[in-house]
Amino acid sequence: MSRKTHRGTASLGALLACATAFGGALASPAAASPTAPPPVSDFKGVNWADPRDNYADDAVVPSGLSTSDGYATTYAKSRAIIGGFSKLGANTVRLPVNPTSVNGPFWKSYRGAIDAATAKGFKVILGYWEADNAKDGKIDNQASWDQMWARITSAYARNSKVYFEPMNEPFGYTAQEWTDIAAKWVTTHRSVPRDRMLIGGYKYSEDVKPVCADPRLKGTRIALHNYGFWHTDWTSVDQWKADFKERIGDCASRTILDEFGASMTTGLDYNGPVNGSNEVAYIQAATDTIRELGLGSVYWPGLRNGDTYSLTTLQGTGTNLSLTVNNQSGLDRLHYAWKQ
Repeated sequence: MSRKTHRGTASLGALLACATAFGGALASPAAASPTAPPPVSDFKGVNWADPRDNYADDAVVPSGLSTSDGYATTYAKSRAIIGGFSKLGANTVRLPVNPTSVNGPFWKSYRGAIDAATAKGFKVILGYWEADNAKDGKIDNQASWDQMWARITSAYARNSKVYFEPMNEPFGYTAQEWTDIAAKWVTTHRSVPRDRMLIGGYKYSEDVKPVCADPRLKGTRIALHNYGFWHTDWTSVDQWKADFKERIGDCASRTILDEFGASMTTGLDYNGPVNGSNEVAYIQAATDTIRELGLGSVYWPGLRNGDTYSLTTLQGTGTNLSLTVNNQSGLDRLHYAWKQ
C-alpha cells in the first residue's frame, strides 16, 4: 500500500474565456511574438482517476471509460465528463498514464480523452504511475517507460495544452537519484518546452525544494502532494498552513499542488468551524495556501468511482454522462482557492 490508504479502501467554471491564458493570443502579423506561459495559478483542476486507483498492473482507465471503447466513444464520454468538470469551475484535468495504456492498443482510444479535454480548452497533465504489483516508488521498467514517454511526447509535444509529469510520487529514490532521473528526462525531451514539464517533488512528491534548487531543472514546474491523513492528529488550520509552506519553501511560483483531497461523501462542512476535524482544518489550510501563494492546484479526485474523496459522482450510461457534486462546501473551498 502507498501512503494514500484511502485510495485502496474507499478508498472542473467554464472554458477559459480567451486564448491568452494558454499562450495563444495573436497579435498583428508584424508584431507577433511568443507569449509568456500561464502562471501556475492558472491551473485550476481535478484528477480523473481509475476506480481501482492509478496504480494498475494493466492499462490505467479513468472512471467511466473502457478499454473496449473505440476512439469516437471514448471522445464522446470524455467530452461529457470534461464538460462536468468545466461546470465545477475547472480548466485543468490530470490523467494517468502507464506503459500498458500507451504502448499497447488502448492508446489509440485513450487519446480520445486527451483530445476531448484539449478541445474543451482544458490543460491536460499526463502523469506516470507505476504498477500495483511494484509500488516501490521507482520506474518499473526503464525501456517501457522510455518508449511510453517517446510515444506521448511525439503525439503531444506541439500541443500547448498538454503537460507532462515524468513520475507520480518517486518515493523510492533519494533526492539526488530523483533529480538525476528528472534531469535526464528533461534533456531527452528537449523538444518539450520546460514550462510544460511538471517534475514531482521528493519522496511522495511531498517536498519540492530539492527539485526547485537543481539548476538542471530550471524553468520546469514542480508537483507537490500533501494529504490530511499524513497527520491525522492535526486539527489546527495554522499548523497545516505552516506545513504546506515548509514543503514549498520559496518555490511557490513554480508549484502545482496536483494532489490534495479529503472526504466528500461523509457530510463534512468545509465552510464551517473546524470543531476538532482534521479534514476540515486541512482543506481550509490547503485552499487558504493555494489562494495566498498563487499555487496551481488539482484536487484529488474530481472523479473516481468508489472513492470517498471524489468531488463528484458519475451519472448516466453510454455516452449520456453527467456529474453530480458530492459536497458543495468542498467545491466552495476550491472556488475560494481559485478566486472564483
